[in-house]
Amino acid sequence: MIGVWALLAYLGAILAWTTVLRRNVGEAMVVGFVIAAAFNGADVVMAGWEALRTALTDEIVYATVVFVFMGFVLEKAGVTHRMIDLLDSLIGHWRGGPAYVSTLASAGLGSIVHNQAAIAATVGSVTIPWMERSHIDRTTSATIVAGNAGMGITFPYSASMFVLVGSAAGGALLDLDDLVLPLLIGGLWCVLHRLVVTTVLVRRSPTGASGMPRGRRDVRVAFQRGWPTLLLFVGIAVPMVLTTGDVAKAVTEHIATDVAEAISPIFWMPVILILIGLALGRDLLPRSPAGWADLVAASASRFGVVGLTVLFAFAGANALAATGLPGQLAGLLGDVDLPVWVLALVIGIIVVAVSAPLSSTATMAAVGTVGVAALAAAGVPPTTAAVAVLMFSSCEAAVPPGGAPLYVACGIAGVDPLHTFRRMFTHYAIPLLGMGVLVATGLLPV
Repeated sequence: MIGVWALLAYLGAILAWTTVLRRNVGEAMVVGFVIAAAFNGADVVMAGWEALRTALTDEIVYATVVFVFMGFVLEKAGVTHRMIDLLDSLIGHWRGGPAYVSTLASAGLGSIVHNQAAIAATVGSVTIPWMERSHIDRTTSATIVAGNAGMGITFPYSASMFVLVGSAAGGALLDLDDLVLPLLIGGLWCVLHRLVVTTVLVRRSPTGASGMPRGRRDVRVAFQRGWPTLLLFVGIAVPMVLTTGDVAKAVTEHIATDVAEAISPIFWMPVILILIGLALGRDLLPRSPAGWADLVAASASRFGVVGLTVLFAFAGANALAATGLPGQLAGLLGDVDLPVWVLALVIGIIVVAVSAPLSSTATMAAVGTVGVAALAAAGVPPTTAAVAVLMFSSCEAAVPPGGAPLYVACGIAGVDPLHTFRRMFTHYAIPLLGMGVLVATGLLPV
């Protein structure tokens, strides 16, 4: 059970480093990575290097850094301010309006995209600066965006859902068509939970109307100045449309290549948005190589802790996987014999704990399929069990040290991820754990 001990030591070291020693989370992730790699014994050097190399080439790590730079460029080009002026003139007078827009946008995008980091990056790049304009502090803004990103897992047809249906353990129990409606209902329960949390956070924030009372002239002026910034939504839509639904099928058939595999939305989206931002804000941007060098240098301070954290978070997860953790956790779940509610709680705690260092898809592969099988053996309908387990796994960003969506949101907001941990855990992880248990026991219908 070396992998299980490695997981406990990894999480314990990170929590001790950040809470007892009160050091920053970037340092904690480096320490956690070293400890996780050490549990690979004689292969520590090779396992550590491979884990770090894989993290360095991971597109989520790339996206986190590039989205931070994208936000910096859009701000310096004046694009962000013009877009926020436009949005603010329409609904800025509603208390917490930007936070609710962020929540509903995450739910809508999550039902299509399912990638938590992409949801956080797409929605956060617009709504985090907007929430700040409405006097919602940056830490709260990052918390809302990261917490909402989990809704991508709780709607059909996420990668995590396909892992459950396509696995040896889940495939014999689950039918894809039978799972769609229950998972849709489960996703709507999660939307309701996010709206309640958003309301709580908004009411605890010194929010208010941002600026002067809105009138028709305000909207007209804001639209005249800001309508070109709506092209940013085109930049967001293009990679999404090309890689999902009927358009993706048509393009795939035409070019005889799976376009969803060939084009990564999270890779190309920030590139397209940066190019649009450069075009829209060219009058405010440098015109000489020296000016651009100064601009790039000025952006470096935004990467610091966030870049270090996300890199070593992924490296640590890879090092844990090398210890055999997924198979060992599956073995543990297969040996338990408990009442349904206790079994669901145990499975939920394990899934939530594993989702801290691993992605939701990796969590499903490691313990999700066995969790569904264990709940089904205890008398829970397989589709209900799958919905419960997917709810548990949507905590990817909500459990310290958190996952990619948290670092993306904190990078855009320019805050230390450590400052979001408590509320992510209390407002998102614990309620989702409870909701999953209620679903598994039939008290929350799906």
